[in-house]
Amino acid sequence: MYFEKPGEENTEATLIVAREIACQRRIAHLVVASTSGATGLRAVEMCKDAPVSVVVVTHNTGFRESGEQEFDQEVRRMIEELGGKICTGTMVLRGLGAAVRGQGGYTHEQIVADTLRVFGQGTKVCMEIAAMVVDAGLIPCEEVIAVAGTGRGADTAIIIKPDSSNHFFLMKVKEILAKPREF
Repeated sequence: MYFEKPGEENTEATLIVAREIACQRRIAHLVVASTSGATGLRAVEMCKDAPVSVVVVTHNTGFRESGEQEFDQEVRRMIEELGGKICTGTMVLRGLGAAVRGQGGYTHEQIVADTLRVFGQGTKVCMEIAAMVVDAGLIPCEEVIAVAGTGRGADTAIIIKPDSSNHFFLMKVKEILAKPREF
């Protein structure tokens, strides 16, 4: 599924295709990026009666402002009550590299991130969150569907065989299920 433009107006369609393919192919895990929690909550609601576990990945605390968490804590409670899991950790392609880059120049993380952005911001985030949830021990290294977006909402879904961040280049993108044509 290709969208003409990126954005949150594609969220529902992206989550529907991710859920349908997960059910059809017996893919046990859906990994969803969510800044405020809205996209994560919607994914968990859509999958509550499906044989699919949902792990929602937040920005790290301090992503925008030191000590601040953007993810709505009430939404977090709702996701957990519905059986979803939450992963908050260091962004694989940001972390310490962002601090170094702040001093000028390019880091290895930035080179990888910008290379993946050639396929769209959502594709970069899908790869990143897949590694993060393996790092956290929340999913095994088996095919999953990762969902992310460009800005708010979701507009990208991929089937990926994830691995931990220290084995980032062993990950394999198996299929692109949805993405925007323009980004």
